[in-house]
Amino acid sequence: MLRDDLESAASPSTSVCTPTLPGFTCGLDATLRIVSGKWKPLILYFLAQDGPTRYGALRRAIRDVSDKVLIQHLKELEADGLIMRTDYKEVPPRVDYGLTPLGVSLAQALVPLCTWGTENMAEVTRLFAQRDPSNGKGAAA
Repeated sequence: MLRDDLESAASPSTSVCTPTLPGFTCGLDATLRIVSGKWKPLILYFLAQDGPTRYGALRRAIRDVSDKVLIQHLKELEADGLIMRTDYKEVPPRVDYGLTPLGVSLAQALVPLCTWGTENMAEVTRLFAQRDPSNGKGAAA
């Protein structure tokens, strides 16, 4: 049943992912290019949850990201029109980041992925543990 649904959704006459944009194979390609990188979806998620957020709060919320990568991703998301950076021109410096309307719409599109991850976290954890060679079990060769 699911396979039939996926195949019918992928047919050119009904697909929302038909090649219509120059340089992209489909709308999903455009979306994935704009959120490419491990941390961009998390940045969008936390900004959607918390509203305008200072750099330090983002850094604490997104564990394991380096300062260099976080700054790079913030700059890219700003250049792509998904987030806005507000510099309050104060001493000490105060800057926060928030979503633009385009960023809000993308963050809303990520909600089903978040829901899927939450609902399937135990299974995903099990699958990652199975394929991790350092845990001694590893996947069968």
